[in-house]
Amino acid sequence: MYDRKTWIVVIACSILLAVNVYFTPKKPPAPVGKDEVAESSGTPPETGDKPGSLKVEEPDTQVVEVTSKLETSEAIFTFTNIGGGLKTAEMKGAKPGAEGPVQLNRHGASAIGAIANGPDRIEGIAYEFVPEESVDGKSVVFRGRLPAGLVAKKTWSLVDGAEPGAPYRLDLKVQLENATENTLNLDSFSLFLGSATPLELNERGEQTGAVLRNDGEFSLTSPNAFDKGWFGLKKAQDTITQPAGKAEYAGVANQFFATVIKPSEPGESLLWSKTGSVTLKPGSQPLRSIRAGLRLPAVVLSPGEQRGISYQVFTGPKQNGVLRKMGEDWGDLMNYGMFSPFSRFMNWSLWWIHAGLAKISGTWAWGLSIIVLTILLRTAIWPLYNRSNRTMKRMAKLKPEMDKLKEKYPDDPQKMNQEMMKLYRTYGINPLGGCLPMFAQLPIFFGFYSMLMHAVEMRGQEFLWVHDLALPDTIFSLGGIPINPLPIVMAITSFLQMAMMPNTGGDKTQMMVMKLMPFFFLFICYNFAAALALYWTTSNIFSIFQTWLSNRLPEPELKSKPGKNGKSWVERMAEKADQAQRMRQAQGRVIDPKEGGAGKKRPPRTGG
Repeated sequence: MYDRKTWIVVIACSILLAVNVYFTPKKPPAPVGKDEVAESSGTPPETGDKPGSLKVEEPDTQVVEVTSKLETSEAIFTFTNIGGGLKTAEMKGAKPGAEGPVQLNRHGASAIGAIANGPDRIEGIAYEFVPEESVDGKSVVFRGRLPAGLVAKKTWSLVDGAEPGAPYRLDLKVQLENATENTLNLDSFSLFLGSATPLELNERGEQTGAVLRNDGEFSLTSPNAFDKGWFGLKKAQDTITQPAGKAEYAGVANQFFATVIKPSEPGESLLWSKTGSVTLKPGSQPLRSIRAGLRLPAVVLSPGEQRGISYQVFTGPKQNGVLRKMGEDWGDLMNYGMFSPFSRFMNWSLWWIHAGLAKISGTWAWGLSIIVLTILLRTAIWPLYNRSNRTMKRMAKLKPEMDKLKEKYPDDPQKMNQEMMKLYRTYGINPLGGCLPMFAQLPIFFGFYSMLMHAVEMRGQEFLWVHDLALPDTIFSLGGIPINPLPIVMAITSFLQMAMMPNTGGDKTQMMVMKLMPFFFLFICYNFAAALALYWTTSNIFSIFQTWLSNRLPEPELKSKPGKNGKSWVERMAEKADQAQRMRQAQGRVIDPKEGGAGKKRPPRTGG
């Protein structure tokens, strides 16, 4: 059944192509307003009503920015009195991005933890630094009064170094007091979660977004969600709000890093998010950014009443092993999707292999780990692959009989299919046997793909000519077109692998389509991370070796197997399809038993 396998592959490729087109970041609008302002201006950002601009309520007088820092082994946290929050979190050991060191909330128009009076209305007041309550090197305390009359005291503290993920974590305690003569409902306010932007020009922009875990369900709102969508099926949105019955955590993230705030007491809340744009380099195409806020609990404060709220704050890399140790809910930040079990297994296996190879080759250890893991996976499915290859060889030997059936039933494809099924049953051939390796590899491929796409471990890792396994392996550009060798090698090896497969007698046009599939994959995967192209290329090369080895084995014999009277599942399905077709043909006809069921058209009624 080479034809069926061909069309299965064609459909799979079409789906992949559609997914790639859908998730390719759309061209963002031109930069607008003061969405992402300079950081150390000493004055609050300007207000404005332009689309995409962050509205920050200005204080009555000019203020001077005062910053304070807390430091761990992996991060430098810079706090600001404007908003009384976390201005940036700089990752010490991370490979620099297009703009320099990795600083989360680098383009944020306000501090993480600032209070907004409604969605996207950050109250940019100057808080008072409280040194007598701060602990040098361990905590920072701010106190301020919002224009709405709410007095806020914020205590930022480092986490005990023995806890999982401690170098990237902070504790935030917010003490709120109603200093007015009227009641205040806290659900009118929200906590600003920061801003996220891709670190590189060719990062996967659809992985940037606002994240929310609501009652065990994880979601990511990417900048594309604000657009009209295909064929204008939905309206463009300025602000997206997501009600949460049990908000476990919320934040913003790009492909490799995240800023997440987790309430100590999950409860009813609402996440608001907006998109903007930022230019990483002069003259480069603007990229989409995201910013978000989480509504405070729905608590009514009487005049003079106080309420304390505690949060855990994570600002660091999306590293699967670290997040899983912090808790399974934190692990959802990896956003692996439906193939998460495979991706998690791949990540664990990759780390296990890397632990051994790092002692041999520290520089190329991650690239070698991908190759070794690929070979181990291909070896594991070798029995299935070899069985499939031998099934296809036996099918190829039936080609003369197939040609006879095509000549015998040129105008009756249903009858021809029935006879083909009988032929397969006679010789004990499972026509779906040639498709099994492809189905077995799909979850492995997508699991590997998702894992490598999110693997912050690959950032900055070199291998052969590749400077960064997390990015395409571009060596130079030709007329503005990047030249990426690994995807090209991947396409060539895929073509060679297809050429080595047995010819089972399919239609020539379909066989040609099959051979062109590698070039469709080249188009789809050309700008993918070098780590994924390395995996696929290694898999192709090893498959070529497996096919060569399988072809060296003794040819399978084509023997009839009498006594197999039961019909196969495929044969029963073919008969049902044939019956359904005949029933459709019989509609509107009068069946004449003397004519063997051929039937004749019912004469038209003349009335009466």
